[in-house]
Amino acid sequence: MFKKVLIANRGEIAIRIIRACRELGIKTVAVHSDVDANALHARFADEAICIGPGPAVHSYLNIAAIISAAEIAAADAIHPGYGFLSENANFAQIVEKCGLTFIGPSSESMKQWGDKLSAREVAKTFGLPLLPGSVALDNAVHAEAEAKRVGFPVMIKARGGGGGRGMRVVRTADEVARAFESASAEALSAFKNPELYLERFIERPKHIEFQALADKHGQVWTLGERECSLQRRNQKLIEEAPSPSIDEALRTSMGERIREAIRETGYTSLGTLEFLLDEDKQLYFMEMNTRVQVEHPVTEVATGVDLVVEQIRAAAGEKLTLPDTRSWKFRGHAIECRIMAEDPETFAPSPGKITEYHPAGGNGTRVDSGIYGGFTVPPFYDSLLAKVITSGPTRAVAITRMLRALDEFIVGGIKTNIPLHKRLLREPDMVDGTMTTRTVENMLAAGKKS
Repeated sequence: MFKKVLIANRGEIAIRIIRACRELGIKTVAVHSDVDANALHARFADEAICIGPGPAVHSYLNIAAIISAAEIAAADAIHPGYGFLSENANFAQIVEKCGLTFIGPSSESMKQWGDKLSAREVAKTFGLPLLPGSVALDNAVHAEAEAKRVGFPVMIKARGGGGGRGMRVVRTADEVARAFESASAEALSAFKNPELYLERFIERPKHIEFQALADKHGQVWTLGERECSLQRRNQKLIEEAPSPSIDEALRTSMGERIREAIRETGYTSLGTLEFLLDEDKQLYFMEMNTRVQVEHPVTEVATGVDLVVEQIRAAAGEKLTLPDTRSWKFRGHAIECRIMAEDPETFAPSPGKITEYHPAGGNGTRVDSGIYGGFTVPPFYDSLLAKVITSGPTRAVAITRMLRALDEFIVGGIKTNIPLHKRLLREPDMVDGTMTTRTVENMLAAGKKS
């Protein structure tokens, strides 16, 4: 087992990793920008090293600074969390070449699965269903030709990265050029990779993802699925496990195909395979995220498996001792709400000083947070403040507990999207489990009309 792990991230995920490391008896090293000197992750870790000024490109995306910090602290391994450099195969390769362990898949596996076009080819090989799509797009003219071949509407997507960035829906040929240029610019800014591709767009799908875990001894588990359909502009807001739309037969058959693909490609670590579910209950593979997901707590709560601890153990080469993936069942239901520092009406970011903070508590409630009263939320990063996870024996109980928890959750001094979550949890589509990726958009549009 590692003696010391450097966490190349910030906020709630950095604190989540610190907790997992402490349970395993591992010392931790936090890296932080100068504006994050008083952040919780910098205060909770055993050591903290400043790696640059506020903008992420000069700190949390600065590979040389992160590697230098790891060498100074004599760390054994680096955990990237999610976002920032977590799916950067070049970073993983540099970590490996420096004699450190990257807590995640190998750089080669990351290239194979993290590159969305490569992942489509792998998925096709192992019989995972795919939407019609394109090769890498050379320019806007090429994009228009491919869109006409695939058939409108299409989704133009960034070849690398995730989090909804670098994605544009295109419904007519006249929209292609503008969408291509804006998606390419956003992908370059977010992931330093402007390459794009496209695939057929489904109008009202559900967004379903399957959690996989593999060790270096050939063992692979699938830990069920998560429902992630409640989104705004491809950014997830509420997730739950299990999905109300997936039955045991579909869960089992898809799990078997996923385990085969993971095992045969030699992938190790956590991985999340994302699918769209159409109105005919047909799943279509979209991409794989080669990292821990923001929404991993709902799977942890619903299965009883500590995903981050198991991810670290797998990276250290341990043989994991989880039950056979075919013998376990979900333990009730879990829901997660992402609490963001943003105006719930305009969605404008709301950085600033938190004057009051009281997280929710009580039975069946978990809060993963990176803030405290008196902390100043900087304007340079993602606006995620905390995640509230509630659980219960049924989906209805989990929803009721979430509404109660959100009523208790107090963040003063800045605006948050808590009011939006309360509205969403009472939406008829959410209550009966029929929500799609258009539900949030439709709700907001209806609110404007009224």
